[in-house]
Amino acid sequence: MAPDAERFKDELAAEESRQAGLASRRKVKQADNVQKQYSLQEIAGHDKPDDCWLIIRGKVYDVSTWVSKHPGGSMIFVKAGRDCTQLFDSYHPLYVRKMLDKFCIGRLERPASKVPDSEWAQYLEFCDDQSDSGFYTTLKQRVEAYFKSNNINPRYHPGMIIKSVLLLAGFVASFYATFFGFTTMGLNLVAAVLMGSFAAQFGMSIMHDANHGAYTESLGLGYVMSLTLDLVGASSFMWRQQHVVGHHAYTNIDNYDPDMRVDDPDVRRCSNAQPGQSYHKYQHLYLGVLYGLLALKSVFLDDFKAFFDGHIGTVRVARMTPLESACFWGTKAFYFLYMLVLPAVYSPHPGWKIALLYVLSQLITGWTLALLFQVAHLVDEVDYPQAKPTADGHNRVEFDWAKAQVATTADFCPGSFFWLHFSGGLSYQVEHHLFPGFCHFYYPAIAPIVRQTCTEFDVPYHCFPTFWEGLKSHFKHLQKVGLAGFELRLDG
Repeated sequence: MAPDAERFKDELAAEESRQAGLASRRKVKQADNVQKQYSLQEIAGHDKPDDCWLIIRGKVYDVSTWVSKHPGGSMIFVKAGRDCTQLFDSYHPLYVRKMLDKFCIGRLERPASKVPDSEWAQYLEFCDDQSDSGFYTTLKQRVEAYFKSNNINPRYHPGMIIKSVLLLAGFVASFYATFFGFTTMGLNLVAAVLMGSFAAQFGMSIMHDANHGAYTESLGLGYVMSLTLDLVGASSFMWRQQHVVGHHAYTNIDNYDPDMRVDDPDVRRCSNAQPGQSYHKYQHLYLGVLYGLLALKSVFLDDFKAFFDGHIGTVRVARMTPLESACFWGTKAFYFLYMLVLPAVYSPHPGWKIALLYVLSQLITGWTLALLFQVAHLVDEVDYPQAKPTADGHNRVEFDWAKAQVATTADFCPGSFFWLHFSGGLSYQVEHHLFPGFCHFYYPAIAPIVRQTCTEFDVPYHCFPTFWEGLKSHFKHLQKVGLAGFELRLDG
Protein backbone atom coordinates (compact mmCIF):
# COMPACT_ATOMS: atom_id res chain seq x y z
CA MET A 1 0.00 0.00 0.00
CA ALA A 2 1.27 3.48 -0.88
CA PRO A 3 2.64 5.57 2.04
CA ASP A 4 -0.01 8.30 1.49
CA ALA A 5 -2.84 5.79 1.53
CA GLU A 6 -1.45 4.16 4.65
CA ARG A 7 -1.17 7.53 6.40
CA PHE A 8 -4.71 8.45 5.39
CA LYS A 9 -5.99 5.17 6.78
CA ASP A 10 -4.24 5.79 10.10
CA GLU A 11 -5.57 9.35 10.32
CA LEU A 12 -9.10 8.15 9.56
CA ALA A 13 -8.88 5.51 12.27
CA ALA A 14 -7.56 8.06 14.74
CA GLU A 15 -10.40 10.49 13.94
CA GLU A 16 -13.00 7.74 14.33
CA SER A 17 -11.48 6.84 17.67
CA ARG A 18 -11.51 10.48 18.76
CA GLN A 19 -15.18 10.91 17.76
CA ALA A 20 -16.09 7.70 19.57
CA GLY A 21 -14.33 9.00 22.66
CA LEU A 22 -16.16 12.33 22.46
CA ALA A 23 -19.49 10.55 22.06
CA SER A 24 -18.70 8.35 25.04
CA ARG A 25 -17.77 11.34 27.20
CA ARG A 26 -20.95 13.15 26.13
CA LYS A 27 -22.99 10.16 27.22
CA VAL A 28 -21.19 10.06 30.56
CA LYS A 29 -21.70 13.80 31.01
CA GLN A 30 -25.40 13.50 30.16
CA ALA A 31 -25.76 10.63 32.59
CA ASP A 32 -24.05 12.71 35.30
CA ASN A 33 -26.31 15.66 34.49
CA VAL A 34 -29.43 13.56 34.84
CA GLN A 35 -28.33 12.61 38.35
CA LYS A 36 -28.16 16.26 39.48
CA GLN A 37 -31.21 17.58 41.31
CA TYR A 38 -32.64 21.09 41.46
CA SER A 39 -35.36 22.46 43.72
CA LEU A 40 -38.43 24.25 42.41
CA GLN A 41 -37.18 27.47 43.98
CA GLU A 42 -33.81 27.19 42.23
CA ILE A 43 -35.39 26.43 38.86
CA ALA A 44 -37.84 29.31 39.24
CA GLY A 45 -34.92 31.75 39.29
CA HIS A 46 -34.04 30.88 35.68
CA ASP A 47 -37.03 32.58 34.09
CA LYS A 48 -35.57 34.98 31.53
CA PRO A 49 -35.01 34.63 27.77
CA ASP A 50 -31.24 34.55 28.27
CA ASP A 51 -31.46 32.23 31.28
CA CYS A 52 -34.29 29.83 30.55
CA TRP A 53 -34.83 26.52 32.37
CA LEU A 54 -37.85 24.30 31.87
CA ILE A 55 -39.28 21.30 33.71
CA ILE A 56 -40.64 18.56 31.46
CA ARG A 57 -41.76 15.29 33.06
CA GLY A 58 -39.62 15.79 36.12
CA LYS A 59 -36.42 16.54 34.19
CA VAL A 60 -34.78 19.96 34.08
CA TYR A 61 -33.64 21.47 30.79
CA ASP A 62 -31.49 24.53 30.20
CA VAL A 63 -32.66 25.83 26.81
CA SER A 64 -31.06 29.27 27.09
CA THR A 65 -28.90 28.71 23.98
CA TRP A 66 -31.93 27.57 21.98
CA VAL A 67 -34.22 30.53 22.75
CA SER A 68 -32.97 32.67 19.85
CA LYS A 69 -33.32 29.72 17.45
CA HIS A 70 -36.72 28.52 18.64
CA PRO A 71 -39.17 28.35 15.69
CA GLY A 72 -41.99 29.41 18.03
CA GLY A 73 -40.19 32.55 19.18
CA SER A 74 -41.08 33.81 22.66
CA MET A 75 -43.39 30.85 23.32
CA ILE A 76 -40.35 28.99 24.63
CA PHE A 77 -40.04 31.25 27.67
CA VAL A 78 -43.74 31.95 28.28
CA LYS A 79 -43.45 29.63 31.29
CA ALA A 80 -39.73 29.77 31.96
CA GLY A 81 -38.57 28.39 35.29
CA ARG A 82 -41.67 26.23 35.73
CA ASP A 83 -43.23 22.97 34.61
CA CYS A 84 -43.93 23.04 30.86
CA THR A 85 -44.82 19.39 30.26
CA GLN A 86 -48.29 19.98 28.86
CA LEU A 87 -47.28 23.00 26.79
CA PHE A 88 -44.29 21.16 25.32
CA ASP A 89 -46.35 18.14 24.31
CA SER A 90 -49.23 20.05 22.79
CA TYR A 91 -47.14 22.44 20.70
CA HIS A 92 -44.39 20.15 19.37
CA PRO A 93 -44.34 17.32 16.82
CA LEU A 94 -43.31 13.93 18.17
CA TYR A 95 -39.78 14.07 16.75
CA VAL A 96 -38.91 17.09 18.92
CA ARG A 97 -38.94 14.86 22.01
CA LYS A 98 -35.69 13.32 20.77
CA MET A 99 -34.00 16.74 20.80
CA LEU A 100 -34.46 17.27 24.53
CA ASP A 101 -31.61 15.10 25.83
CA LYS A 102 -28.86 17.51 24.81
CA PHE A 103 -30.44 20.23 26.97
CA CYS A 104 -31.02 18.08 30.06
CA ILE A 105 -29.09 19.26 33.13
CA GLY A 106 -30.74 17.24 35.87
CA ARG A 107 -33.93 16.26 37.61
CA LEU A 108 -36.48 18.00 39.76
CA GLU A 109 -35.69 17.48 43.42
CA ARG A 110 -38.69 16.19 45.31
CA PRO A 111 -38.97 16.81 49.05
CA ALA A 112 -38.78 13.74 51.25
CA SER A 113 -41.90 14.83 53.09
CA LYS A 114 -44.63 17.41 52.69
CA VAL A 115 -43.32 20.97 52.85
CA PRO A 116 -46.05 23.45 53.87
CA ASP A 117 -46.39 26.84 52.19
CA SER A 118 -43.90 25.99 49.46
CA GLU A 119 -44.13 26.18 45.68
CA TRP A 120 -45.05 22.52 45.76
CA ALA A 121 -48.54 23.58 46.80
CA GLN A 122 -49.08 24.82 43.22
CA TYR A 123 -47.15 22.08 41.42
CA LEU A 124 -49.55 19.81 39.51
CA GLU A 125 -48.90 16.56 37.68
CA PHE A 126 -51.04 14.39 35.44
CA CYS A 127 -50.97 10.63 34.96
CA ASP A 128 -49.71 11.02 31.41
CA ASP A 129 -49.51 8.04 29.09
CA GLN A 130 -46.58 8.70 26.75
CA SER A 131 -46.23 5.15 25.41
CA ASP A 132 -46.02 4.54 21.68
CA SER A 133 -49.47 2.99 21.79
CA GLY A 134 -50.97 5.71 24.02
CA PHE A 135 -53.91 7.89 23.02
CA TYR A 136 -52.06 11.18 22.42
CA THR A 137 -49.05 9.60 20.70
CA THR A 138 -51.32 7.67 18.34
CA LEU A 139 -53.43 10.74 17.63
CA LYS A 140 -50.39 12.92 16.93
CA GLN A 141 -48.92 10.30 14.61
CA ARG A 142 -52.12 10.25 12.58
CA VAL A 143 -52.56 14.02 12.46
CA GLU A 144 -48.90 14.62 11.61
CA ALA A 145 -49.16 12.01 8.85
CA TYR A 146 -52.16 13.86 7.39
CA PHE A 147 -50.28 17.15 7.14
CA LYS A 148 -47.13 15.49 5.84
CA SER A 149 -48.94 13.53 3.12
CA ASN A 150 -50.70 16.71 1.98
CA ASN A 151 -47.54 18.84 2.25
CA ILE A 152 -49.25 21.33 4.57
CA ASN A 153 -47.72 23.52 7.25
CA PRO A 154 -50.39 23.42 10.02
CA ARG A 155 -49.16 26.69 11.53
CA TYR A 156 -49.97 28.76 8.46
CA HIS A 157 -52.91 29.19 6.10
CA PRO A 158 -52.92 31.96 3.46
CA GLY A 159 -56.58 32.59 4.18
CA MET A 160 -55.62 34.05 7.56
CA ILE A 161 -54.00 37.05 5.89
CA ILE A 162 -57.15 37.77 3.88
CA LYS A 163 -59.37 37.28 6.92
CA SER A 164 -57.17 39.55 9.03
CA VAL A 165 -57.19 42.36 6.45
CA LEU A 166 -60.98 42.20 6.23
CA LEU A 167 -61.41 42.24 10.00
CA LEU A 168 -58.97 45.11 10.49
CA ALA A 169 -60.63 47.12 7.74
CA GLY A 170 -64.06 46.38 9.21
CA PHE A 171 -62.98 47.55 12.66
CA VAL A 172 -61.47 50.81 11.37
CA ALA A 173 -64.55 51.54 9.23
CA SER A 174 -67.01 50.78 12.02
CA PHE A 175 -64.97 52.85 14.49
CA TYR A 176 -65.09 55.83 12.14
CA ALA A 177 -68.80 55.32 11.45
CA THR A 178 -69.59 55.05 15.17
CA PHE A 179 -67.98 58.28 16.29
CA PHE A 180 -67.56 60.41 13.15
CA GLY A 181 -69.38 59.06 10.09
CA PHE A 182 -73.07 59.31 11.00
CA THR A 183 -75.23 61.79 12.87
CA THR A 184 -78.31 59.55 12.98
CA MET A 185 -78.60 57.70 16.29
CA GLY A 186 -79.86 54.49 14.71
CA LEU A 187 -76.91 54.28 12.33
CA ASN A 188 -74.50 55.11 15.14
CA LEU A 189 -75.88 52.26 17.23
CA VAL A 190 -75.56 49.80 14.35
CA ALA A 191 -71.98 50.93 13.76
CA ALA A 192 -71.18 50.52 17.47
CA VAL A 193 -72.54 46.96 17.42
CA LEU A 194 -70.38 46.19 14.38
CA MET A 195 -67.33 47.75 16.04
CA GLY A 196 -67.83 45.55 19.09
CA SER A 197 -68.26 42.48 16.89
CA PHE A 198 -65.07 43.20 14.95
CA ALA A 199 -63.16 43.73 18.20
CA ALA A 200 -64.38 40.32 19.40
CA GLN A 201 -63.19 38.84 16.10
CA PHE A 202 -59.71 40.16 16.83
CA GLY A 203 -59.81 38.17 20.06
CA MET A 204 -61.22 34.97 18.60
CA SER A 205 -59.50 34.87 15.22
CA ILE A 206 -56.41 37.01 14.67
CA MET A 207 -54.77 37.33 18.06
CA HIS A 208 -55.95 33.90 19.25
CA ASP A 209 -54.06 32.12 16.49
CA ALA A 210 -51.12 34.52 16.66
CA ASN A 211 -50.63 34.16 20.43
CA HIS A 212 -50.70 30.39 20.03
CA GLY A 213 -47.98 30.56 17.36
CA ALA A 214 -50.54 29.41 14.79
CA TYR A 215 -50.61 32.39 12.45
CA THR A 216 -47.40 32.42 10.42
CA GLU A 217 -43.83 31.14 10.32
CA SER A 218 -42.61 34.74 10.47
CA LEU A 219 -41.93 35.53 14.11
CA GLY A 220 -42.09 39.26 13.48
CA LEU A 221 -45.43 39.16 11.72
CA GLY A 222 -46.80 36.73 14.29
CA TYR A 223 -45.86 39.05 17.14
CA VAL A 224 -47.37 42.08 15.40
CA MET A 225 -50.63 40.23 14.80
CA SER A 226 -50.71 39.08 18.41
CA LEU A 227 -50.86 42.77 19.36
CA THR A 228 -54.23 43.18 17.65
CA LEU A 229 -55.68 42.36 21.06
CA ASP A 230 -53.77 45.33 22.48
CA LEU A 231 -55.19 47.43 19.65
CA VAL A 232 -58.66 46.92 21.14
CA GLY A 233 -57.56 47.61 24.70
CA ALA A 234 -56.63 44.29 26.35
CA SER A 235 -53.10 42.96 26.86
CA SER A 236 -51.88 40.08 24.72
CA PHE A 237 -49.07 39.48 27.21
CA MET A 238 -51.52 38.99 30.09
CA TRP A 239 -53.78 36.92 27.86
CA ARG A 240 -50.92 34.51 27.14
CA GLN A 241 -50.31 34.14 30.87
CA GLN A 242 -53.94 33.40 31.61
CA HIS A 243 -54.89 31.42 28.53
CA VAL A 244 -51.75 29.67 27.25
CA VAL A 245 -49.94 29.13 30.55
CA GLY A 246 -52.94 28.55 32.79
CA HIS A 247 -56.10 27.56 30.96
CA HIS A 248 -54.59 25.22 28.36
CA ALA A 249 -52.43 23.38 30.85
CA TYR A 250 -55.07 22.97 33.57
CA THR A 251 -58.45 23.08 31.83
CA ASN A 252 -61.43 23.05 34.22
CA ILE A 253 -59.31 22.22 37.27
CA ASP A 254 -60.37 24.34 40.22
CA ASN A 255 -57.58 26.51 41.72
CA TYR A 256 -55.42 25.95 38.62
CA ASP A 257 -57.42 27.04 35.59
CA PRO A 258 -57.53 30.87 35.81
CA ASP A 259 -60.65 30.94 33.62
CA MET A 260 -62.46 29.29 36.54
CA ARG A 261 -60.93 31.36 39.32
CA VAL A 262 -63.30 32.63 41.97
CA ASP A 263 -62.99 34.42 45.29
CA ASP A 264 -64.88 33.54 48.45
CA PRO A 265 -67.47 34.99 48.19
CA ASP A 266 -67.76 35.50 44.42
CA VAL A 267 -70.46 36.51 41.98
CA ARG A 268 -70.25 33.14 40.25
CA ARG A 269 -69.74 29.47 40.96
CA CYS A 270 -68.34 27.32 38.15
CA SER A 271 -68.21 23.86 39.74
CA ASN A 272 -69.37 22.00 42.82
CA ALA A 273 -65.84 22.15 44.23
CA GLN A 274 -66.08 25.94 44.63
CA PRO A 275 -67.67 27.80 47.56
CA GLY A 276 -71.39 28.37 47.19
CA GLN A 277 -73.54 31.32 48.22
CA SER A 278 -77.31 31.61 48.47
CA TYR A 279 -77.47 34.08 45.56
CA HIS A 280 -75.79 31.58 43.23
CA LYS A 281 -79.18 29.98 42.69
CA TYR A 282 -79.87 33.00 40.48
CA GLN A 283 -76.54 33.06 38.66
CA HIS A 284 -77.98 31.50 35.50
CA LEU A 285 -80.09 34.66 35.26
CA TYR A 286 -77.73 37.49 36.17
CA LEU A 287 -74.44 36.17 34.74
CA GLY A 288 -75.81 36.41 31.21
CA VAL A 289 -76.06 40.16 31.75
CA LEU A 290 -72.73 40.52 33.55
CA TYR A 291 -70.85 38.72 30.78
CA GLY A 292 -71.16 41.91 28.77
CA LEU A 293 -68.74 43.60 31.17
CA LEU A 294 -65.91 41.18 30.30
CA ALA A 295 -64.19 43.49 27.80
CA LEU A 296 -64.41 46.58 30.01
CA LYS A 297 -63.14 44.59 32.98
CA SER A 298 -60.15 43.31 31.01
CA VAL A 299 -59.21 46.72 29.65
CA PHE A 300 -59.60 48.80 32.80
CA LEU A 301 -59.04 46.35 35.66
CA ASP A 302 -57.73 42.85 35.02
CA ASP A 303 -54.58 43.72 33.06
CA PHE A 304 -53.38 46.30 35.58
CA LYS A 305 -54.28 44.08 38.54
CA ALA A 306 -52.28 41.20 37.04
CA PHE A 307 -49.33 43.52 36.39
CA PHE A 308 -49.13 44.83 39.94
CA ASP A 309 -50.17 41.59 41.70
CA GLY A 310 -47.74 39.47 39.69
CA HIS A 311 -50.25 36.67 39.27
CA ILE A 312 -53.58 35.76 37.65
CA GLY A 313 -55.29 33.46 40.09
CA THR A 314 -52.61 30.89 40.89
CA VAL A 315 -50.70 31.55 37.65
CA ARG A 316 -47.52 33.51 38.26
CA VAL A 317 -47.10 36.25 35.66
CA ALA A 318 -43.83 35.82 33.78
CA ARG A 319 -41.15 38.47 33.86
CA MET A 320 -41.63 41.00 31.05
CA THR A 321 -38.87 41.68 28.57
CA PRO A 322 -38.21 45.37 27.77
CA LEU A 323 -40.11 44.93 24.49
CA GLU A 324 -43.10 43.35 26.23
CA SER A 325 -43.14 46.12 28.83
CA ALA A 326 -43.02 48.80 26.13
CA CYS A 327 -45.85 47.12 24.23
CA PHE A 328 -47.95 46.75 27.37
CA TRP A 329 -47.82 50.41 28.37
CA GLY A 330 -47.52 51.84 24.86
CA THR A 331 -50.58 50.08 23.47
CA LYS A 332 -52.62 50.91 26.56
CA ALA A 333 -51.81 54.59 26.03
CA PHE A 334 -52.57 54.32 22.30
CA TYR A 335 -55.95 52.68 22.97
CA PHE A 336 -57.05 55.31 25.47
CA LEU A 337 -55.89 58.02 23.10
CA TYR A 338 -57.69 56.90 19.95
CA MET A 339 -60.72 55.28 21.56
CA LEU A 340 -61.54 57.85 24.26
CA VAL A 341 -59.64 61.10 23.71
CA LEU A 342 -59.98 61.33 19.93
CA PRO A 343 -63.81 61.06 19.89
CA ALA A 344 -64.09 63.41 22.87
CA VAL A 345 -62.13 66.08 21.02
CA TYR A 346 -63.20 65.66 17.37
CA SER A 347 -66.52 63.78 17.30
CA PRO A 348 -69.61 65.85 16.46
CA HIS A 349 -71.58 63.91 19.07
CA PRO A 350 -72.16 65.13 22.63
CA GLY A 351 -70.28 63.44 25.47
CA TRP A 352 -73.22 61.31 26.66
CA LYS A 353 -73.69 59.86 23.18
CA ILE A 354 -69.99 59.06 22.78
CA ALA A 355 -70.03 57.29 26.14
CA LEU A 356 -73.20 55.36 25.22
CA LEU A 357 -71.77 54.20 21.89
CA TYR A 358 -68.48 53.17 23.46
CA VAL A 359 -70.13 51.18 26.25
CA LEU A 360 -72.48 49.47 23.77
CA SER A 361 -69.54 48.36 21.62
CA GLN A 362 -67.76 46.98 24.68
CA LEU A 363 -70.87 45.10 25.82
CA ILE A 364 -71.15 43.45 22.41
CA THR A 365 -67.49 42.45 22.58
CA GLY A 366 -67.90 41.07 26.08
CA TRP A 367 -71.05 39.07 25.33
CA THR A 368 -69.59 37.61 22.14
CA LEU A 369 -66.34 36.51 23.74
CA ALA A 370 -67.84 35.26 26.98
CA LEU A 371 -70.65 33.20 25.50
CA LEU A 372 -68.48 31.54 22.86
CA PHE A 373 -65.77 30.64 25.36
CA GLN A 374 -68.21 29.46 28.03
CA VAL A 375 -69.90 27.01 25.67
CA ALA A 376 -66.56 25.30 25.16
CA HIS A 377 -65.91 24.34 28.80
CA LEU A 378 -68.54 25.42 31.33
CA VAL A 379 -71.32 23.09 30.28
CA ASP A 380 -73.04 20.23 32.03
CA GLU A 381 -71.69 17.48 29.77
CA VAL A 382 -67.94 17.96 30.35
CA ASP A 383 -65.72 16.88 33.24
CA TYR A 384 -64.23 18.97 36.04
CA PRO A 385 -61.14 17.01 37.22
CA GLN A 386 -59.99 17.37 40.81
CA ALA A 387 -56.41 17.78 41.99
CA LYS A 388 -55.60 15.52 44.93
CA PRO A 389 -52.72 16.03 47.37
CA THR A 390 -49.79 13.62 47.39
CA ALA A 391 -47.39 12.67 50.17
CA ASP A 392 -44.65 15.07 49.03
CA GLY A 393 -46.81 18.18 49.17
CA HIS A 394 -47.90 18.75 45.60
CA ASN A 395 -51.09 17.85 43.78
CA ARG A 396 -51.87 15.25 41.17
CA VAL A 397 -54.70 14.65 38.71
CA GLU A 398 -55.49 10.97 38.19
CA PHE A 399 -56.15 11.60 34.51
CA ASP A 400 -54.09 11.49 31.33
CA TRP A 401 -53.63 15.11 30.23
CA ALA A 402 -54.64 14.68 26.59
CA LYS A 403 -57.70 12.64 27.54
CA ALA A 404 -58.56 15.34 30.08
CA GLN A 405 -58.51 17.95 27.31
CA VAL A 406 -61.15 16.03 25.42
CA ALA A 407 -63.21 15.24 28.51
CA THR A 408 -63.28 18.87 29.71
CA THR A 409 -64.09 20.43 26.33
CA ALA A 410 -66.99 20.57 23.88
CA ASP A 411 -67.31 21.36 20.18
CA PHE A 412 -70.39 22.76 18.51
CA CYS A 413 -71.83 23.05 15.00
CA PRO A 414 -69.49 20.55 13.30
CA GLY A 415 -69.07 21.28 9.61
CA SER A 416 -70.43 24.84 9.83
CA PHE A 417 -68.33 27.27 7.75
CA PHE A 418 -70.00 30.25 9.41
CA TRP A 419 -69.35 29.16 13.00
CA LEU A 420 -65.79 28.07 12.23
CA HIS A 421 -64.88 31.53 11.00
CA PHE A 422 -67.12 33.63 13.23
CA SER A 423 -65.77 31.88 16.32
CA GLY A 424 -62.18 31.73 15.09
CA GLY A 425 -62.19 27.96 15.46
CA LEU A 426 -63.79 27.91 18.92
CA SER A 427 -66.47 25.64 17.44
CA TYR A 428 -63.68 23.03 17.22
CA GLN A 429 -62.41 23.58 20.74
CA VAL A 430 -61.47 19.92 21.34
CA GLU A 431 -59.15 19.98 18.33
CA HIS A 432 -57.76 23.33 19.42
CA HIS A 433 -56.87 22.10 22.91
CA LEU A 434 -55.12 19.03 21.54
CA PHE A 435 -53.30 21.00 18.81
CA PRO A 436 -53.19 24.67 19.90
CA GLY A 437 -50.35 25.46 17.51
CA PHE A 438 -52.50 24.76 14.42
CA CYS A 439 -54.25 27.48 12.43
CA HIS A 440 -58.00 27.20 13.00
CA PHE A 441 -58.63 26.85 9.24
CA TYR A 442 -57.41 23.23 9.54
CA TYR A 443 -59.60 22.06 12.42
CA PRO A 444 -62.41 20.67 10.22
CA ALA A 445 -59.85 18.50 8.43
CA ILE A 446 -58.44 16.89 11.58
CA ALA A 447 -61.74 16.63 13.49
CA PRO A 448 -62.65 13.22 11.95
CA ILE A 449 -59.20 11.89 12.92
CA VAL A 450 -59.68 13.12 16.48
CA ARG A 451 -63.18 11.64 16.75
CA GLN A 452 -62.07 8.27 15.34
CA THR A 453 -59.11 8.05 17.73
CA CYS A 454 -61.28 9.04 20.68
CA THR A 455 -63.69 6.26 19.79
CA GLU A 456 -60.89 3.69 19.58
CA PHE A 457 -59.48 4.70 22.96
CA ASP A 458 -62.88 5.08 24.62
CA VAL A 459 -62.35 8.81 25.29
CA PRO A 460 -65.60 10.84 25.64
CA TYR A 461 -65.97 13.38 22.84
CA HIS A 462 -68.55 16.12 23.41
CA CYS A 463 -70.15 18.00 20.54
CA PHE A 464 -73.33 20.07 20.40
CA PRO A 465 -75.24 20.02 17.10
CA THR A 466 -75.91 23.78 17.37
CA PHE A 467 -74.49 26.73 19.25
CA TRP A 468 -77.85 27.26 20.95
CA GLU A 469 -77.78 23.72 22.36
CA GLY A 470 -74.38 24.47 23.85
CA LEU A 471 -75.61 27.78 25.23
CA LYS A 472 -78.57 26.10 26.90
CA SER A 473 -76.24 23.55 28.46
CA HIS A 474 -74.06 26.35 29.83
CA PHE A 475 -76.91 28.09 31.64
CA LYS A 476 -78.26 24.73 32.78
CA HIS A 477 -74.86 24.06 34.32
CA LEU A 478 -74.83 27.46 36.04
CA GLN A 479 -78.27 26.76 37.48
CA LYS A 480 -77.28 23.26 38.62
CA VAL A 481 -74.10 24.26 40.49
CA GLY A 482 -75.82 27.39 41.80
CA LEU A 483 -78.59 25.38 43.38
CA ALA A 484 -76.11 22.84 44.72
CA GLY A 485 -74.22 25.65 46.45
CA PHE A 486 -77.42 26.99 47.98
CA GLU A 487 -78.42 23.57 49.25
CA LEU A 488 -74.99 23.07 50.81
CA ARG A 489 -75.31 26.36 52.68
CA LEU A 490 -78.74 25.38 53.97
CA ASP A 491 -77.48 21.98 55.12
CA GLY A 492 -74.51 23.62 56.79
